[in-house]
Amino acid sequence: MIPIPGILIAALTFPGVIVHEAAHFLFCTWRKVAVLDVCFFRLGNPAGYVIHEPIEKFSSAFLVAVGPFIINSLLCLVFCFPAFFPMKIFGQNTFLSYFWMWLGISIGMHAFPSTVDAKGLWDQAKGAAKKGNVLAWVSFPLVVLIFIANLLSIVWFDAIYGIAIGWGLPELLIDLLFPLA
Repeated sequence: MIPIPGILIAALTFPGVIVHEAAHFLFCTWRKVAVLDVCFFRLGNPAGYVIHEPIEKFSSAFLVAVGPFIINSLLCLVFCFPAFFPMKIFGQNTFLSYFWMWLGISIGMHAFPSTVDAKGLWDQAKGAAKKGNVLAWVSFPLVVLIFIANLLSIVWFDAIYGIAIGWGLPELLIDLLFPLA
């Protein structure tokens, strides 16, 4: 496998970085968490970030941390499905179809929260779980999966996820809805 620098990956999939950070920002705004600094995209490490005030309420911390997973996964499907449908059903492999597929998969590739987000959520979940917060207990396996996904990114797990959501899920849906296609 050929190693590719993270900066190059971020540059090629910049819409995903922007949407990822916008999702953090959006959930901060919705949950009334003050944002201290934001960078939606840059050629550096990290490629983007949202710095916010400490979050007291666990449900808010959970949503801010996993917001990109929710938003990026949904947008990946929203952009890819309409592009994949004419490709699969009518054989319409146009530049526009490929553009929307690239856009959707780029967004899907950046769905997973960072290890920094996962660690923060883990630390907050420990305190909330001691107080009997059910969401905190549910979040433990999710945080473990986030850590694993981030570790597996060295073998392109993030790209595999984006392709699975953007290409595989539409393929499955079309096969279920149109079995003769």
